[in-house]
Amino acid sequence: MIKTNSFKYVDYLWDDRKAAAFENNQVALFLYRSNILGADLRITNFGGGNTSCKTIEKDPLTDQEVEVMWIKGSGGDIGTLTKAGIAGLYTERLRNLKNVYGGLADEDRMVGLFDHCIFDLASKAPSIDTPLHGLLPFKHIDHLHPDALIAVAAAKDSEKVTKEIWGDTMGWVPWQRPGFDLGLQLEKCLHDNPGIRGIVLGGHGLFTWGDSSYACYLNSLEVIEMASEFIEKKIREKGKVFGGQKVQSLPSFERTEKAARLMPLLRGLCSSENRMIGHFTDTNVVMEYINSNDLERLAPMGTSCPDHFLRTKIQPLVLTLDPKEDLSDSAKILEKLKPAFQKYRQEYAAYYETCTRPNSPAMRDPNPVIILYPGVGMFSFAKNKQTTRVASEFYINAINVMRGAEAISEYTSLPRQEAFDIEYWLLEEAKLQRMPKEQPLSRKVALVTGAGGGIGKAIADKMAAEGANVVLSDIAEDRLKKAIGTYKPDTATFAVCDVTKSESIAEAYKKACLEFGGVDIVVHSAGLAISKPLEETTEKDWDILQNVLVKGQFELAKQAVEIMRMQGMGGDIISIASKNGLVAGPNNVGYGTAKAAQQHMARLLAAELGPDKIRVNTVNPDGVIVGSKIWEGAWAEGRAKAYGISVAELPAHYAKRNLLNEIIYPEDIANAVFALVAVLDKSTGNIINVDGGMANAFVR
Repeated sequence: MIKTNSFKYVDYLWDDRKAAAFENNQVALFLYRSNILGADLRITNFGGGNTSCKTIEKDPLTDQEVEVMWIKGSGGDIGTLTKAGIAGLYTERLRNLKNVYGGLADEDRMVGLFDHCIFDLASKAPSIDTPLHGLLPFKHIDHLHPDALIAVAAAKDSEKVTKEIWGDTMGWVPWQRPGFDLGLQLEKCLHDNPGIRGIVLGGHGLFTWGDSSYACYLNSLEVIEMASEFIEKKIREKGKVFGGQKVQSLPSFERTEKAARLMPLLRGLCSSENRMIGHFTDTNVVMEYINSNDLERLAPMGTSCPDHFLRTKIQPLVLTLDPKEDLSDSAKILEKLKPAFQKYRQEYAAYYETCTRPNSPAMRDPNPVIILYPGVGMFSFAKNKQTTRVASEFYINAINVMRGAEAISEYTSLPRQEAFDIEYWLLEEAKLQRMPKEQPLSRKVALVTGAGGGIGKAIADKMAAEGANVVLSDIAEDRLKKAIGTYKPDTATFAVCDVTKSESIAEAYKKACLEFGGVDIVVHSAGLAISKPLEETTEKDWDILQNVLVKGQFELAKQAVEIMRMQGMGGDIISIASKNGLVAGPNNVGYGTAKAAQQHMARLLAAELGPDKIRVNTVNPDGVIVGSKIWEGAWAEGRAKAYGISVAELPAHYAKRNLLNEIIYPEDIANAVFALVAVLDKSTGNIINVDGGMANAFVR
C-alpha cells in the first residue's frame, strides 16, 4: 500500500475530520468521496466518471431491509455531486433485469427499465453506467477516467500492459459501448478473476472498489498512481514525447496578442450555424503537443474515451498559419482561414454520411470545437463558457492520454463507426433534447462600461441573468473586484478601463476576446455629471464631460465595430445618455451638451452600421437617484440647488414630476437595455426614455 503522503501523480484529499462527520451516513460519505475525486482533473474531468455506494435501507412497501445502490445520476458531475444529483435503486431489482435482457439490440430499452428499479422517488434519472455498478457486488465503486488509465486502455497492447503494471491484481475487458452488456462483462471478468482490485476498460477508463468509502478511495488513487509511475518511466526511457519538437512557440506575450486578434475571426467561422463562445489556452501540455512532429499523425486519429470526443468532436482542426503570421489585415487572414473550415465541415459531413444509420438523429453542427494553432495555442468554441472551457480541459486530458499511450507503445483511437454510434446514440440525443431552453442572451458577450456600480452594474447583472457572458469595465479596480464576486463561475470577467484612452479600451476588448471570443453587445454606461451655471463651468469641466461621455462612446464604438465586423454576426451598441440631452434646463450646459452629442452620435452610427447588422440605440434615464453613482456628492447638490430643494428631497421631487409618479431605479435602465438587445431586434437609431414619463422629453 502506498503511503498517503507519497502520492506524486494524484492529490490525496481525504480529510479524516471531515469524513468523521459522515460516519453514520454512508450516502453522505460517498458524496464526499465523489467530490474529492472530482476535484483532481487528472482523475476525472467535469461530468466524467461515476461513483456509487450500496446501503441497507427499510423498504417502505414491505418494511423489510433491502440493499439500495446510490449512484451519480445522468448528466451529473462527481466533483460537485449532491444528494439531488444521485439515483437510489433497489439492487436486487436491477440485477433481476438480467432475466429480461435481450442482448445488444436491447440496450436502449434497458435504460427505460431502470426507472422500475427506483427506490428513492426523488432520484435523478439513472445513467447508462447504472448496471456496471449494480452487477458488481462491492459496497463502494469508483468508475473514473484518469489520464494515465485511459492511456493504458488506449495503448495498442492494452491487455498486456495491464498485466505488466498490476500483475494478476487487475482485470481487463475490451472496448465496448457502456450499457447493460458491459455490466455483464464486468461481472464475468470478476467471476473469472476472483480477488482482483479493479478492472481496466479497454479504450475507456477504470473500475475500482472497496469495502468502505475510504478503502475504495485509496484503492482508486493507488491504481492510478501505479499507472502514472509506469508511464513516466517509459517517457524517461524514450527521452522525448510526440516525436520531439517541430515548431517553436512564440513568447507568451506574443501568443496572447495573436490569440486575442484571431479569436473574433475564429468565432465567426465557428458560428456559421450557431453563435459560439470561445476559450483559449496555451499551457505547457498543450504547447508540447501542438508543436510536435507527431501532431500531424495524432490529431486526425481523434480521441479514444467517449467522454472526451462527445465534448471535443471526433477530431480538432489544425491551422496551417505560420506562428509569425501578420494578423493585422483581418480580411486577408479570413480568406486564408475559410478553406480550412470548409474542408473540416465537408469531412465531418462525410463522416456522418458514411456512418449514419436509418434511425440516426440529423447531423449536428459540423464546425470544429477544438482548433490548434502550432506555436500559439489551443482555441475551443461551444455554446457557453462552461462548455467550451470543459471541452478544452477534456482535450488536454486527451493529449495526456496520447502522450502516455505513445510512451507505452502506440496510441489507438476508436474506430469511426464506433465513435459515431456513441456521438449519435439515441439516448445521447434524448439527453440533449431534455436540456433546458437557452436564455435570450445565451451565446452572446456583453461589455459594459461603468459597471463597478450603479446603472452599469445593474445592466451587467441583467445581461448575465439573461444568459450573456459579461465583461465589466470601470476605472475603479476596487469596485470591479467587489462586483465580480457577485457572479457565478464562467459568467463574467472584468477589465480596468479608462474610456478616455483608446489603448485602455483596446485592453478591455482584448480581455473580452481572450475570455469569450469577441463581443456582441457594448453598453456605454460610464459617466459623470457636473451641474454648474455657465459662468462657473470651467474648460476642465467641459473637457472631462466630452472625453468620458462623447469621446469614450466614439472610441468604444470604433473598436467594437472592428471586432463585430471580424465576427460577421452583427451586434448591438447601446448608449446610456440622459433626458438632459433632449430637454434644456438651468445650470447644465456641459453635461446636457455632452448627452445630446451621445444621442446624435448613436443616430449617425445607426445610419452607417445598418448594412453590418450592427444596431445602435440610446437609453435615456432620468432621476435615477437610488443606487446611482453620479448622484453622490456635488451633482446631487447642484441639482438640488437648481430646483431650490434639499438633497434629501430629490427622490420625491423627481418621482412627483413624471407622469407616472414613479421612482426610477438602475434596474429599470437595465430592463430597457435588455429590451433593445433581446426583444426589439429590428430597431436601430432609436431612443427609449426611462423617466416615468416626461412630456418635455418626448422625442416626437
